[in-house]
Amino acid sequence: MDFQRTKPYRTPAIHRVGDRPLTKRLLIGGVLAATLLVIIAPLMVIFIEAFSKGLSVYVHNLSEPDTLHAIWLTVLAAIVVVPINIGFGIAAAWAVTKFKFPGKSLLITLIEIPFSVSPIIAGVAYLFVYGAQGLFGPFLDQFGIKIMFALPAIFLASMFVTAPFVARELIPLMQVQGSDDEEAAVSLGASGFRMFLSVTLPNVKWALLYGAILCNARVMGEFGAVSVVSGNIRGVTNTLPLQIELLYTDYNAVGAFAAATVLASLAVVTIVVRAIVERYDEGRAEVKKRMRPGH
Repeated sequence: MDFQRTKPYRTPAIHRVGDRPLTKRLLIGGVLAATLLVIIAPLMVIFIEAFSKGLSVYVHNLSEPDTLHAIWLTVLAAIVVVPINIGFGIAAAWAVTKFKFPGKSLLITLIEIPFSVSPIIAGVAYLFVYGAQGLFGPFLDQFGIKIMFALPAIFLASMFVTAPFVARELIPLMQVQGSDDEEAAVSLGASGFRMFLSVTLPNVKWALLYGAILCNARVMGEFGAVSVVSGNIRGVTNTLPLQIELLYTDYNAVGAFAAATVLASLAVVTIVVRAIVERYDEGRAEVKKRMRPGH
């Protein structure tokens, strides 16, 4: 009896989106073109225009007293605001992830409000609260306390727009980690402060650093809220973004681009540091995964 030989059954190939070479080339080319037009080209224009009249003119524009004061004020705002928001972010993430209480969802929503409110609206709200005709303005004026159109207003506005960054980086990570490590530390007799320094902080240090980097970048580049509450006083309350806008409206384009190179350089440094932190964090996670039993 003869049996016909049959070919083995082969599962038909399944093509995913992007598997075809042409599709890959189109996607990669589109991303590169968008990156070139949206990110690389503007950065190149900033530096080209800043050095268009020579290095000496560039240095002269950056050494102007008002520009130097704007740079100093921007750095000062970051020095004041970033540590405060780090403390707020840690406290908020700790409360949300380690405790159960009524209103937790409302607290998370309140933390995220700055993401959904325009910075200009936030600045106007501060005017209504602390301005001369605001809710607390007359009371503060009796004691000679000036908040609006002064350094405190810049710090408050910057704190508002950057408040969620650290908390939003810590909350998801701490939710995944749970409370087992902290409970074990407490059962071994550790105090709350010792538990935080020895257990919680090492577990979230890279997410905390990542959130601090984003917070610092936003503080230095904030324009909307600060422009409302600072008063745009040249050489007094102008941060670097406000100084750039002021120089450009004064038809000093080279000076504006020269000041903009400082912010652009800070942005590039921030991106590089962020990439290093991400790469190191991913490397540590991969090492831990390989060290687990069964790997």
